[in-house]
Amino acid sequence: MTQTLYEQALEILERNDLGTYTIPTHGLYPFQWNWDSALSAIGQFYSDEDRGWTEIETLFAHQWEDGMVPHIIFHKEDDGYYPGPEVWRTNRVVPTTGITVSRLFDRAKDKDMARKRAAALLPAIARWHDWFFRTRDPEGAGLAAIIHPWESGRDNSIDWDEAFERVPTEGVEAFTRRDTLHTNPAHRPTEEQYKRYIWLVQHFRGLNWDSEKLHDASPFRIVDPGFNAILMRSCTDLAALADELGMPDLAAHSRAQAAKGLAAMEALWSGKHQQYLCQDRVTGSLIDSPSVGGLLPVFAPIAQPRADAIAARIEDLGRRVNFLLPSHDPAAEGYDGSRYWRGPAWLIVNYMVSDGLMRDGHERTAARIIDDSVKLILSGGFSEYFDPITGEPCGGSDFTWTAAMVIEFLNLTKGKE
Repeated sequence: MTQTLYEQALEILERNDLGTYTIPTHGLYPFQWNWDSALSAIGQFYSDEDRGWTEIETLFAHQWEDGMVPHIIFHKEDDGYYPGPEVWRTNRVVPTTGITVSRLFDRAKDKDMARKRAAALLPAIARWHDWFFRTRDPEGAGLAAIIHPWESGRDNSIDWDEAFERVPTEGVEAFTRRDTLHTNPAHRPTEEQYKRYIWLVQHFRGLNWDSEKLHDASPFRIVDPGFNAILMRSCTDLAALADELGMPDLAAHSRAQAAKGLAAMEALWSGKHQQYLCQDRVTGSLIDSPSVGGLLPVFAPIAQPRADAIAARIEDLGRRVNFLLPSHDPAAEGYDGSRYWRGPAWLIVNYMVSDGLMRDGHERTAARIIDDSVKLILSGGFSEYFDPITGEPCGGSDFTWTAAMVIEFLNLTKGKE
């Protein structure tokens, strides 16, 4: 008997489930990533409500004393991934958990269990938010900067190219990449980019991972509107949930953080591109690079005129690609439809953007994104990402968060049978 798409997605989640946490995929990514877990939990919830909560609780069990949640948790030894714990040497960074907890709570069948588990998680999530604003926005502007491309989740985005040239490669320890052993090197960041990634890790390691020093010490400081939009959405959702759970002080604190950040994000708007742009905090200039990072703010509660403009921008992109949503404008210099974040479509981004569009009344555009996402899976399987023009599957296969997003989309469209 042929499995339905829904059943295939559930099977991938089960295959990548290691009990209390999931890995993105076997081989290529053998550990727990915070961004992945936060999205994977949304898919897990449909088949096992308890398991969805456990995913997030495992993540926050490893929160640092200062509030940071590590972007990778090395639960066990595995030499299939580089850089591993022997490179990071932290002696013990993409915020999506607020929206996840809100979704798990809203959809919970067992409300008593949901209230108990959400109430235990909210203070930890708030501490994580505070960590971002304290350590990545030291002047209190309202927006957090990333100090390493990996923090954004968009590792090799064209957005970083110019600023990344400031990061040296001299003195980088010899290393052997593992990602290119598991997947096509043409789909991955280049060797030169990797040298700079590792230089930054070594640099921060030399500062003993002191979060109070890293921002000013990094030659790479970028205000990414997509990263901040996710943070603002998380603050907003946390505030709403805190109100419901009888935590008014926490709600007011989170709501104020979101309001300040959303107001500050207006300085990143580009009339030329009709979307937001990244800002290089070192130079103070906007980066003239029209990526999906500038469309992701629709996930946050931005002003309706901005949401309308982003919807129109996506409609335009939809006339130039076969599958939404490309991670970079195909007409822009440097676009590469199969190389990681320089062009490919990712279902996790499609989920966040379509969610915001649906909320803001752009159902048709959101439906196109969801429909394209399902078409990509039907033709290319549960891959990590896809070429938005050819539909070619790229990166790792049998990917957890891709499967989780398929489950979410099929439930939203009632197409799980």
